[in-house]
Amino acid sequence: MEEFDFLVVGSGSGLDVASVAANQGQSVAVVERGPLGGTCLNRGCIPSKHLLYHADVMETVERADEFGIDATVEAVEFAEIVRSVNEEVQGDSASIRRGLESSSQHTLFDGEARFVDDRTVEVSGGDDDGARLRAETVLVAAGTRPAVPDVDGIEEVDYLTSTEALQLEAPPDRLVVVGGGYIAAELAHFFGTFGSDVTIVGRRPNLLPEADEAVAAAFTDRYAERFAVHTGHAATAVSETDGEVTVEAHPYEYGDDSGVVDGEPVTVTGDELLVAAGRVPNTDTLNLDATGVETDGRGFVATDEYLRTGAEGVWALGDIVGEYLLKHSANHEAKAVARNIFGSDPEPVDYSAMPFAVFASPEVAGVGALEQDLREAGREYATNTYRYEETARGDAMGAEGFVKAIVDLEGEILGCHIVGPDASSLVQEVVVAMKAGSGTVRDIRESVHIHPALPEVVQRAFAGQFTRGGHHHDH
Repeated sequence: MEEFDFLVVGSGSGLDVASVAANQGQSVAVVERGPLGGTCLNRGCIPSKHLLYHADVMETVERADEFGIDATVEAVEFAEIVRSVNEEVQGDSASIRRGLESSSQHTLFDGEARFVDDRTVEVSGGDDDGARLRAETVLVAAGTRPAVPDVDGIEEVDYLTSTEALQLEAPPDRLVVVGGGYIAAELAHFFGTFGSDVTIVGRRPNLLPEADEAVAAAFTDRYAERFAVHTGHAATAVSETDGEVTVEAHPYEYGDDSGVVDGEPVTVTGDELLVAAGRVPNTDTLNLDATGVETDGRGFVATDEYLRTGAEGVWALGDIVGEYLLKHSANHEAKAVARNIFGSDPEPVDYSAMPFAVFASPEVAGVGALEQDLREAGREYATNTYRYEETARGDAMGAEGFVKAIVDLEGEILGCHIVGPDASSLVQEVVVAMKAGSGTVRDIRESVHIHPALPEVVQRAFAGQFTRGGHHHDH
């Protein structure tokens, strides 16, 4: 049995807390079964956003004729693009490994952690198979993996998840995507831009169902112009013959009795099947039954507002706690856990003004309350929508899209939702207003905005005439 002061399971954002422990002079054990750096670096945000930027450049060239510029794409070095992005990721991961291996205070264990009791784990598989470690403080930051839905025939079919899709060295001729969330949307944009015929099958009435309803509806309309989109359909069976994948999907209804309903099924075919149907927590690999750590109905680790689990000395953060499956949320939680373990008085994690973005085309971003949730909760609110095309810069760009501001009747900002170019950058001033300012429309209204820059679209959404309830006021 090896004894440590601090043990972390997973090498994503949990490493941020481990380095604080090491800086306090503690001995640190890190247990990781795969490449170092976690989901974000190896098979998530970093490779996908690198690849998506190439798609954005390609799209810019293809739209050049709208601006009187005659440009053609001579060639795309697709395999080279994918290889160079993956090599960069592997280099970053290797450099984290070198850093840990050269540190006198960190010890890296290769394999899967399985709990023996609250603060003892056994390493299974990997180079350190059989090692037993005990620590004063344990941090569970073991992340999630792609979910595979229970669809007839899925086990017999050669399908991709986001992990494999990010390594394909040629775009499929015909790609079928099962799922309608942000991963499905981003990868459809990537492969579609580089020549794949994309078909999307999603259970919800709109793509991006976690976004504001008006944004999700506008996004779905735009995607329906680019791709074959079958929303409101659940994949019920898949099969493969001679390299061709067939997916059968039936109408699906959401609500209390959600599920497949009678109606005309659709049948779609392709060369590759991408399953992008959400993520599941890696809690089932950890043998948590041997501990006082509890999980919720979906299998995520249950914590209090300080991110303590039900077991003494055991904390958790990141995707595995299931609050927001976003890297910036995990980093934010890591700061909170470090403060709560090593600081004098613990503070709850503040999840207010947690933004998200979808790097598709169009881009989508949002922060705060969704209109549909406010309406369901019976809250009083007012909205205003302002279109990109109505600003000088948006007009010059030939931009399509809008910013939707949601406030309460006192003028406090409740949320902001954007679909259109640079949405991920434009939402940031609203995050700052909600977090660091007074949190009211005045923060945005009274800040001088550069004319004629794109952020004017945000300013005007917050400066315009608001409409109470769920009625949009378009200019």
